[in-house]
Amino acid sequence: MPLRDTELTEDGLSPSGVGRVLLIACGALAREILDLKAANGWTHLDLTCLPAKYHLTPDKITEGVRESVAKHRAAYEQIFVVYADCGTGGQLQAACDDLGVEMIPGPHCYSFFEGNARFAQHSETEITAFYLTDFLVRQFDAFVIKPMGLDRHPELRDMYFGNYEKLVYQAQTDDPDLTRKAEACAAMLGLSFERRFTGYGDLATTLERL
Repeated sequence: MPLRDTELTEDGLSPSGVGRVLLIACGALAREILDLKAANGWTHLDLTCLPAKYHLTPDKITEGVRESVAKHRAAYEQIFVVYADCGTGGQLQAACDDLGVEMIPGPHCYSFFEGNARFAQHSETEITAFYLTDFLVRQFDAFVIKPMGLDRHPELRDMYFGNYEKLVYQAQTDDPDLTRKAEACAAMLGLSFERRFTGYGDLATTLERL
């Protein structure tokens, strides 16, 4: 929930003041964005998030962004959408163009965390890779196991993951506990494991530009 017009930010300015930017983001990116804000002192950036579970029903993302832009536009000099395409089939980009707001480039967060250019270089050779980020490792049961019914029907594992060969963990932070959990996720799915420390990738450089 962003600050309201009547509230003051940590630097004493109203969010309707000159130079304030609202980030409308996927809830799955909230922790990373707040970490970047704190580390860089980006006090002019405010954050509001749509539910992370919209990734399971991407048809809800575009309308959610439209509604959020309409709700908050008057209070901010600039609004930036912290979503990639994320399964909307180009609809989100079209909506952002129509609304006159920018969004982060790329097909999905796995791409911009690694860096869109770098991800594109090897994506065609990794069509059998299943990707996890820090958020998805933490929420593996809620976003993978339970929605797919694998907690109730583990025999469905081969139907869902039989064509995958490895799990690639794109680590935003250097956390040994998360790495161990990611390895356990790979073992649970019967996949080989690879960890790549990506940091925040294009997310950091894009927010820095703002």
